[in-house]
Amino acid sequence: MPFFRDLSKPLPHEFHSEMLLSLLQRTSPGGGLHRRHTMKEAKDMKNRLGFLRRRNESGGGSNAAKLDKVIKTVKPSSEEALKWGESLDKLLIHKYGLAAFRAFLRTEFSEENLEFWLACEDYKKAKSQSKMTSKAKKIFGEYIAIQSCKEVNLDSYTREHTKENLQKVSRSCFDLAQKRIYGLMEKDSYPRFLRSDLYLDLINQKNQSAAS
Repeated sequence: MPFFRDLSKPLPHEFHSEMLLSLLQRTSPGGGLHRRHTMKEAKDMKNRLGFLRRRNESGGGSNAAKLDKVIKTVKPSSEEALKWGESLDKLLIHKYGLAAFRAFLRTEFSEENLEFWLACEDYKKAKSQSKMTSKAKKIFGEYIAIQSCKEVNLDSYTREHTKENLQKVSRSCFDLAQKRIYGLMEKDSYPRFLRSDLYLDLINQKNQSAAS
């Protein structure tokens, strides 16, 4: 029986190339020069991956190996990925791990939790009071206000406490809310991520390559 690939499902190298682009484009919420540099890296990598993919589709069998080689230069080893299972912290501080977790949350329609956590991390880096005030209002309006577009799941006490903090903006304004959302991810979505095909594919890549 001939093998027909389900075109709705990306090949492993296609998935990880998209993961790479997501990593380069979206894991740095702030920083002008760094952001421009990161976007340039993403564009360059996209061109390289797109070029190899087009050549592969035109029939050059060796080009699939070239594409895999490019991806492997940024894709974490199974040993690195295994460390993500030790704690949510270790997952979030790894750029590829963060991108993988974001991709997983997107499939569960709960990406706003991670986006809020990242926005809080970025908020703490604000260099001026005016910038801090502006970011605080934006974060509250986007993630905490009732019926906001990306409202996260917070209890009424935490919501009101955070609202009161905005009366006198400081770097610790969102600490309690951020801690609550981190706890939700740690107890809920993080364990599911560790059981997901996405993560299992990364930690079992040695076995897969050996079998092939």
